[in-house]
Amino acid sequence: MTDLTISDNGRVLIPAALREQLGLKPGTRVHAEVQGGSLVLTSASQRAVQRRAYFSRLMQELDVAPGHSLAGELIGERRADNARDSR
Repeated sequence: MTDLTISDNGRVLIPAALREQLGLKPGTRVHAEVQGGSLVLTSASQRAVQRRAYFSRLMQELDVAPGHSLAGELIGERRADNARDSR
């Protein structure tokens, strides 16, 4: 844990040791959110990992077979609807 200070213009300097530990380089985009009264910063790459895990769990809960494309299924349904409507 490290204590940080907020500057007059609201900026916070993340110490080099923490940046190195998290793989944060100049220009790295981070996601900021408040969780339980804490400010949580997450790198864009870590957010992508979290999203993939979330959707993987969701697909399992929906009992969707691995490799099955829900988007492809939806597109197929829309095409079938359009073909039926244009008759």
